[in-house]
Amino acid sequence: MLFDLHRVASLIGAELRGDGSVCPLALSLDTRTLQPGEGFVALRAERDGHAFASKAVELGASCLLVDHPMDLAVPQLIVPDTLAALQTWGQARLKAVRPHAVFGITGSVGKTSTKDLLAAATGGWKTPGNRNNGLGMPQALATMPIGEPAAVLEMGMSTPGEIKRLTEIAPPDFGLITLVGTAHLENFPAGPQGIAEAKGELIAGLRHGGAWAHLATDPWCRWISEQPFAAHVLAVPVGDREAFGWEEVISLGPQGERFTLRTPEYAFPVELKLRGAHQVRNASLAAAIALLAGFDPDRIAEGLGIVEPEPGRGRLHALRGGAWLLDESYNASGDSILACAESLLELQGGEAVAVLGCMRELGADTDRLHRDVGEGLRRAGIGRLWVYGDFAEAMAKGFGQGAAAFPDFESLRDDATGLGAVPQGARILVKGSRYWASERAVDWLLAHRT
Repeated sequence: MLFDLHRVASLIGAELRGDGSVCPLALSLDTRTLQPGEGFVALRAERDGHAFASKAVELGASCLLVDHPMDLAVPQLIVPDTLAALQTWGQARLKAVRPHAVFGITGSVGKTSTKDLLAAATGGWKTPGNRNNGLGMPQALATMPIGEPAAVLEMGMSTPGEIKRLTEIAPPDFGLITLVGTAHLENFPAGPQGIAEAKGELIAGLRHGGAWAHLATDPWCRWISEQPFAAHVLAVPVGDREAFGWEEVISLGPQGERFTLRTPEYAFPVELKLRGAHQVRNASLAAAIALLAGFDPDRIAEGLGIVEPEPGRGRLHALRGGAWLLDESYNASGDSILACAESLLELQGGEAVAVLGCMRELGADTDRLHRDVGEGLRRAGIGRLWVYGDFAEAMAKGFGQGAAAFPDFESLRDDATGLGAVPQGARILVKGSRYWASERAVDWLLAHRT
């Protein structure tokens, strides 16, 4: 049921050279991950993808999307602009196989976990991994399967206008904003309002008559709901004293969380394998918007309960001596670090400590925001802190006594006061910006403590 190249050529206005009956199994933008049978898209970016087209063919690419004919023995779609063609291809595929409900998810923290929860709750298809931008989302959509009950699309951004473009490619029926935080603050001269406006592009792009969910405690989501660009859809706050919310939360320790989801008509129990109060909030947002889209409560509860934590996104490892390692290494913002610290503190065990890489793209307030996180970790009950990166000293200063700062991972790893000094039996949170690759600390601790 995938598009063959004849159909793709007509949809994207391409010149077709070669066998038009070929149906690429998926699209690849990178020869390092290309699988046999996939089509290769040659993008012009920092590196020109056309230079890798012959390698793609060697690896088994079934066809090429290029901006000029290439002397290679595979079918080729030739277009003036391969990025524009890729986006049109994804847009056309979604239009052709569009399910009952298309959901768009954004937010400064928790997008991917909430995407996974919502996809499981609806039994729907989701954009895989972190394909949440103008390249990855249409790449995934181009071979979206037919017959899905829902499509759950993660929509990320680092600058204004990015989410707007994503909603043009894939207009959602329903939306969800996990939180308007400070991620990518340096790209927004207007500060937090600029971030709220950029997140609000999702709401502006929802189909007329749709709905979106947000945490009732998020003032910037409330602000979005009051803007003229959001007047065509229903805003649904989720939380205390709201029609939708969570109550009777019980931590199951390493096994996850149990809570009751409250709705305007009834309440029902939910049990999660994901850990932490922030995952209860994420699951409640997902459940609320799934219910508004017409999905069955029993199906929603069952789906929420099957989601497992992924590496770097809340996976829990048992260490020697009853210790725990909470791997949240995929990325970091101030809000997410503090939320994960709360999750760590719910575990039974020894001293609660944090091993962190610094945050990125915070603009002129970077120093202060790192100090604030250090102070927040201390207030939350974290006993000791190891932090590395360009603003490690600021976070350590905010934390105070018990903090150790290092300029880079190698120093953290090799210094006698670094990773080797993390106490045996401790509960350990590892987290950091993608730039600092804090999964290296996870690997070191697993190698030395299991």
